[in-house]
This record gives sequence, C-alpha cells and structure tokens, in this order.
Amino acid sequence: MKRRTFLLGTASGFSVLALAACVEPEQTPVPTTSPAPTTLTPSLVPQPLAVSRTNWSTDPFSRGSFSYAAVGATPEHRVALGQAVDARVFFAGEATAVDEPGTVQGARASGLLAAGRVQDVAAPGERITIVGAGIAGITAARQLVNAGYDVVVIEARDRIGGRIDTVSSDWPFPIERGPSFVHRTSDNFLDDELTTLGVSLLPFVRTPEVRTRAGAVVEVSTLGAEAVAGALDWAADQQQDVSVERALIDSGEAKLSSTRNADGLSDADWLEYEIATKLKVETGATPSQQSAWYTTDIGSADDDQIVIGGYSTLLKSDADGLELLLSSVVNRVAHDDGGVSLRLGTGESLSADRVILTVPLGVLQTAAIEFSPALPFAHRGAIAALGMGVLDKVWLRFDEPFWDTEARLWTIVGEDADFPVWVNMMPLTGEPILMGVVAAENATRLSELDDDEFLSAALTALEPFLAVPDAAVSDE
Repeated sequence: MKRRTFLLGTASGFSVLALAACVEPEQTPVPTTSPAPTTLTPSLVPQPLAVSRTNWSTDPFSRGSFSYAAVGATPEHRVALGQAVDARVFFAGEATAVDEPGTVQGARASGLLAAGRVQDVAAPGERITIVGAGIAGITAARQLVNAGYDVVVIEARDRIGGRIDTVSSDWPFPIERGPSFVHRTSDNFLDDELTTLGVSLLPFVRTPEVRTRAGAVVEVSTLGAEAVAGALDWAADQQQDVSVERALIDSGEAKLSSTRNADGLSDADWLEYEIATKLKVETGATPSQQSAWYTTDIGSADDDQIVIGGYSTLLKSDADGLELLLSSVVNRVAHDDGGVSLRLGTGESLSADRVILTVPLGVLQTAAIEFSPALPFAHRGAIAALGMGVLDKVWLRFDEPFWDTEARLWTIVGEDADFPVWVNMMPLTGEPILMGVVAAENATRLSELDDDEFLSAALTALEPFLAVPDAAVSDE
C-alpha cells in the first residue's frame, strides 16, 4: 500500500486529506459555537484573534475524517466496496481506492474509475445521478458530462467540496479546514494542476522542532520509529493480522526503558512520540485499532508542498457548468432492471438510469442510507471491516507571535498532548497563524467540547512554545 498523502502530516511526511462529500438522513450539522463554560483552566498563551476548528466525527455528512485499515481489513475490502451493483449502483470515494486511500488523489482516481465503468455499460445520453459533490463526485461528473451524459450531482451540504473546505473570510489568506498538503508521486500531478489554476503552493520543510512540556528543545530520537518498524516487520511474518499495539507488545519492541535522562525523557517517551505524531495522525486511529499488516506507510518524502491559495479552486474549476442540487440529503437508494430511484430527506424522489455514490465510509457505517435491495454481502463486509479515522484541525490567528522559533513544524514529546503537531505559518506567509492537529481518541474526546473548552485545550498544548523573555539585568 502506498504512502498516504492526507490532511496533515507529521515529522516524517505530510499528507492530503481527500475525502468525498457525503449524504445522510435529514439532520442539521452540529454548530461550532456554544455558550462559554463557567470555568476554564487559564493558559499562558494569549487569546487568538480568530479561531476555526473542525469536528468531522460529529458532522452528520462525514462521520469521521478518512478511512484506514483496521485489524483484519485488507485492500480487497476496498476493491469489494468499489464494485458496481447490477450495473446500476456504482461506488467511488477514498475508501474504495486501493492506491492512496484517504487522499485527494485516491478519491479523484476513484471518481475517474467509476465514471469509466458507467461509460462501459451506459447508453449515450443516459441520466446519471451522482451523490456527493466532493472531489470524487465532481471528477466523475465532469468526465461523464464531457462524454455527453445527462448528469446531476446531489449534495447534502450547501456547498461543494465535502471535506475540501477552504475558508477565506476573516483570514489574511485562505485556510484549509480539510486538505492542506500535496505530496508529489509518480502518478500524482495535483501540484501542477493547482499551479495552473493560480493556486499558491510553497515547499514545506518537514524537519520538526521537538519540545518537552517544559519548553526545552530536544533532538529527535529514532528509538520510537525503530520500535514501530521492528513490530511491523515481526507482524508481517505472523499467520494472521494483529493490531499495531499487539505487534509492539508481542514482538518485544515495546519494552523500552522508562528511565528518564537529563532532559526528563525516557526511551519509552520516544515510542509514544512516534505513535502520537505519526501513527495516530496518519490514520486517525489508535495502535489498538490499526492493522499491523496494512498500516499506513509513514516513510519520508522530500517534496511536500503546502497549499496557500485555496484547495477548493480545484473543485470549482471542474464543477463549472455542472447541474448541482445542493442542501439535498439522500436517505434511500432503490434499483431494479429499469433504473434507480433516490429518495430525498424532503420526501421527494428522483429517478435516473444509474447512480454513483461517493458516500464516506463513516456515513455508510451508520446505515444512514437505506438500500433496496440490500447491498451485497461483499459490500456490507467491506463497510464493516474498514475503519474510519478521526482527525481534526484548529487554526489560530494571533495579533502577534508569542513564540520565537522560525521552525515551521512543531511537535511535543514526553506527554500525551491533545495537539502533538503544529504548523507555524509565520515563516511561510508572514502572518502569526498556527495550525494544530488532534487525532484518534483525543479527537473523539475533544469533539464533545464546546468551542471555548476546545480552544483552552489547544492553547494549553501550545505552552511549550512560549517565548522565554531574556532575564533582566540589574545592578541592585
């Protein structure tokens, strides 16, 4: 399985969260604002001027951030999920991508593949409905429209993009609540496409500045990465798949010293660091949930780029001229030899010859859409086997920097920080803006907090990066 390039990366490589838009029964997304709590733990970090957070796990139109290989899941499950049903119901989206699942390029490739499969069986001029206006859905729609088909795209949200969500208002440059990075691979030319569309991309240096809770800058140890690599090698020789956690324990790789050195860190701390800043961030899941056979390859890359000028430009270009039906939730899909029928949350129904569903795995796992007849066993098995990870971002804009480091990537070692990875936008844009990431069980826990509590947790996690004022010199 190829290295993912998803929403936010880590010390060893950045990724691009690329997930198709989704649908669900009629619901209202959870608002991001709520009454301030009566008591909050004060932070030494100053209050920001602007805040933007995501909450993908509670969003009724996503139910998670991106798919991952859970224990027992295999690439064949993704293949099964992507198969057409009776040449009427087709599937696309990052969860169906064998190569680069959970990514913009994986989702986009799945849209092209689904559109091609429709063209193989559809007569010219047929009516094709696409559910979801994320990158997979828009890509499929564009290809089919260009091929002469009658296409309508139905989207639950009031905008296109799904989890590609660019916000420009109240910020000095467009911020990305979804994808932020592009990683160049042999078959991925998103950077060229974005550049052609006038979107600014900047090279991103992945070497992190690592700090302890006390704020001390320490050199990265390879002990954690070596332990994980050893555990995965051990797991590859076993008769059946186990979790990454089980592989670490049973292989003996987890037996690292807890004796602290002069920096207050132990060998075991570096294993926790590897898990927090890489494994959890890359999958949105804990080691106990991740497959040791098919866990994400988190190897290094040398050509990551950060998107500054608006990732959504990519979708807007492809969506130009498409027939879009926004704010329309699909809650039932029925098909027979004569075609397909889709029921909306309003009670209305739409008919088409065929449908492409770009529904996120998390929505499928909640059985939010009724299928008639029921999906084949292979599809249901794939939906149950694959995991849906959780990763959220927070953007903070300050009046002036409270930090004194020029490092672009910040990480924290020696504690279970809620936000173990931060991106410093100051060296890139000249603006005192930070982007933090929270993943796996910490993201799930923080998803239940209101905005003030969530911000308090983020500011507390930033305290190791507070600038230390020079000691006052006095002759008295």
